[in-house]
Amino acid sequence: MSENEQYLSSSNRITGAVVMVIGLVGLVDIVIEWRTLGGLLVAALIGVLMVVTYLGLFRPSVTLRPDGLLIRNHVRDHHVPWNRITDVDVADILRVETEGAGRIRCPGVQLVMRDLRKQRVGGRKLAAENSISRADFVVERIESHRERYAAAADPDSKVVTTWALPELIALAALLVIALVAQLLR
Repeated sequence: MSENEQYLSSSNRITGAVVMVIGLVGLVDIVIEWRTLGGLLVAALIGVLMVVTYLGLFRPSVTLRPDGLLIRNHVRDHHVPWNRITDVDVADILRVETEGAGRIRCPGVQLVMRDLRKQRVGGRKLAAENSISRADFVVERIESHRERYAAAADPDSKVVTTWALPELIALAALLVIALVAQLLR
């Protein structure tokens, strides 16, 4: 068995980390200085923004495992057995064609528009480590895993899609807290 391989957008994670740190500083300030219903409302709204940041920038990823491909999108997870993948390509983001579930888009692997423009106009050379070559590498790894593990996969397996329940519950709870704080103010 091989190890799991995970691919995600580093630039999204860096941006997300900056936003989360700023949000954390705001929450600490509110806890120390502003213990009122207005402070609770603001803290809940900052929490909502932090959860949305996590969903949008941290969560999306593609994980290659021996039992299948795990695609974590913003609010849903797709587990795709290797024998259900029919095609893989990259347009603006990674796209996986499957039997039965259709096309699944994967924002965890995406192309940077700057690289696409450079490639289109044929101007300055692309950097050695660019988003196009990285996306092509991920496509090759998925195709390699599909060839390696598809024959051993259960023929009755299906694509399983689930919701990101912990994140959605946290988001709903923070929105309820914000609403209650607003109503009680």
